[in-house]
Amino acid sequence: MRVEQKIWQESGGWHDQSPRTEGFLPQVVLVFGTRKCLKQNERFAEIKGFYPGAHIFGCSTAGEICGTRVCDTIVVTALEFEHTRIEGMQIKLNQVENALQAGEYIAASLPVKDLSHVLILSDGLKVNGSDLVRGLTSGLPSGISITGGLAGDGGYFEETLVFWDALPEPDTIAILGFYGNRLKIGYGSMGGWDPFGPERLITRSVGNILYEMDGRSALELYKKYLGEFADGLPTTGVFFPLSIRNHEGARSVVRAILAVNEEDQSLTFAGNVPTGAYARLMKANSGRLIEGAIYAAQTSLTAGKGSFPAFALIISCFARRVVLGQMTEEEIEEVAEIMGSETVLAGFYSYGEISPFSIGEVAELHNQTMTITTFWED
Repeated sequence: MRVEQKIWQESGGWHDQSPRTEGFLPQVVLVFGTRKCLKQNERFAEIKGFYPGAHIFGCSTAGEICGTRVCDTIVVTALEFEHTRIEGMQIKLNQVENALQAGEYIAASLPVKDLSHVLILSDGLKVNGSDLVRGLTSGLPSGISITGGLAGDGGYFEETLVFWDALPEPDTIAILGFYGNRLKIGYGSMGGWDPFGPERLITRSVGNILYEMDGRSALELYKKYLGEFADGLPTTGVFFPLSIRNHEGARSVVRAILAVNEEDQSLTFAGNVPTGAYARLMKANSGRLIEGAIYAAQTSLTAGKGSFPAFALIISCFARRVVLGQMTEEEIEEVAEIMGSETVLAGFYSYGEISPFSIGEVAELHNQTMTITTFWED
């Protein structure tokens, strides 16, 4: 397996981020960029010119990761596999009724013979990520690992773009399937937020819309705990995600706020917040966030049994970038140190991350996590 990277910047155009490889023929090119940059169609044509025989797969972001750098531009990572076959597709949201059906439709459309891993990118504003993952998981054979994320739009939350062999467009979900038994995939996902305040019962919700906790307005309770930050909702909600636990002893997942409705006093989250589940507010802790990134990196390496991957795909929540501020690259540097110098790092800041917590578990939608997928061929 071989990897090349390029970056495009308005000030200087395209630059190679890795040495060019003789006879390099990638099957797929991962492209992550700001919405503004990706809407420049000439960039897409230039990428096709660099790698004319490759599929192109990517999305808009809330920041790109290239090595240990975090930027706001376009990052291109080309992957050449020796023993692995690639299949992919995309659908528009108007082809299905809801996110659950979208996941089921994609799963039914993807050939499953020799399928070893699925990477999915989705519109980050109009898709219930929990239902998308549930539909995809239910339609694929057990044992097929799934990772990916929800596209971002920086701090604007206006429109997100996704693409597979087509110009970047909103209202799109794309999927990439990896085929063959020589590919090894590792993954890990961890947050690092501190809970505060009492745990509350969700007493009224519909899908990813939360109306009441303990019989009280969810928005009212949020504003009470946020204090001076309440006026900035939903943007300030990135500092205060919600931890959701379905039953006693269950592992919690984290949900981030996407929208606020003052009229019905509801909060809309990136994934489901089921009635009957328990919820607890969380707050940022920079040290613990970086510890979470280290844990995710270490967990993702277990599939390699002592070897280091050729490539690590990092999908980290936009909220982490906001909270860490000038320390943002520090969590990437910690990951790079664990991965080793031979591992190429790329990825993006997202509106939601898709991954199992660790090897052998079922994929879920997460918010506010650092999620890492590692790739080897033997």
